[in-house]
Amino acid sequence: MEDNKFEKLKVWKVSHELVLEIYKLTKSFPSEEKYSLVDQIKRSSSSIAANIVEGNERKTKKEFIQYLYQAKGSCAETKYHLLLSRDLGYINTENYQKLAGMTIKISKMLASLINYLKSDI
Repeated sequence: MEDNKFEKLKVWKVSHELVLEIYKLTKSFPSEEKYSLVDQIKRSSSSIAANIVEGNERKTKKEFIQYLYQAKGSCAETKYHLLLSRDLGYINTENYQKLAGMTIKISKMLASLINYLKSDI
């Protein structure tokens, strides 16, 4: 889309940090969750950053915005998986609050970026 590389986007940096934290955290999940909840939370969290990257490479702002909306959806999905993980006793409240807080921050950052891009179309 623009000459800016995705690595320069603060929202991507925070999203990537979230993915790394989730990968670390899910190592302690029960083995029976490896192909269900662990897989789902890894996929949804990495989808946030991946959609930002893919959208940033698109030719138009309108296309970029569509990918940012996909990232917002993945962010909400990740927050739910974190809630489920907490309620199942796989993560403690402190980790839940930290990571859920990151999803809220990312969602707000995505909304701001979407609004900025829309105002410039």
